[in-house]
Amino acid sequence: MSGVHATARIGARADGRGGTSLPVLESDGPLALRRTRGVGGEARVLLVGAMSGPLGGDRFAVEADVGNGARLHVGSAAATIALPGQAKDEAHYEVRLTVADGGELRWLPEQLISAKGSDLYVATRVELGADARLVLREEQVLGRVGEEPGRLTSRLTVRVGGRVVLDQELACGPGAPGGWDGPAVLAEYRAVGQLVVVKPEFLDEPAQARNIGEYAGVMPLAGPAALVSAVAPDALRLRRALDEALDHVDIR
Repeated sequence: MSGVHATARIGARADGRGGTSLPVLESDGPLALRRTRGVGGEARVLLVGAMSGPLGGDRFAVEADVGNGARLHVGSAAATIALPGQAKDEAHYEVRLTVADGGELRWLPEQLISAKGSDLYVATRVELGADARLVLREEQVLGRVGEEPGRLTSRLTVRVGGRVVLDQELACGPGAPGGWDGPAVLAEYRAVGQLVVVKPEFLDEPAQARNIGEYAGVMPLAGPAALVSAVAPDALRLRRALDEALDHVDIR
């Protein structure tokens, strides 16, 4: 099979002194991990793309495993741009996240941009302990300025205490099922995003379903979880909408 294969791995553990250590911080190829200055007991990691991509046929994966009592914040240095490559194969980008009871993960990367001619399948799978905490943000921008998008399929699955609380898939661009750009889905908008917030407090006081601003809405999920969905004309307004929504449902 053609294309580049690369995996980045993060392991976070409580250090016994109120902080978080990173016994595993491994990356190769176009995926590079950099530890940055943490805040309080939280460890922070930045994902840096050392090359363009993913391109056609590439297979990238990022894994994070957060132990009991550990707190991890993961961001990225820049947007990820899915590009066409010499190979016509679909590119794959997998994100696999595990958070133990008592652990906390804030997964806040920059946008994924689907450039014209690209074909990318993104799969994000999250396994949380019953008392774990999570803030996860996904943002997809369909096409660069003034261009049509590539083909993008994104699936997000979240399990809490072994129970599925969210399993959704969105396909956009050429070859996607009809209607993705119709009035019932994205209409004229070309930026789409979601936040998943999981915290034990939602068991006693679930999030309230409501609209937040012009572009975002909050929906309670089964168990201690809430979903914020947003669509907007561009990446800037999408980020503003998700940031505003996060103020209402944050884990802290």
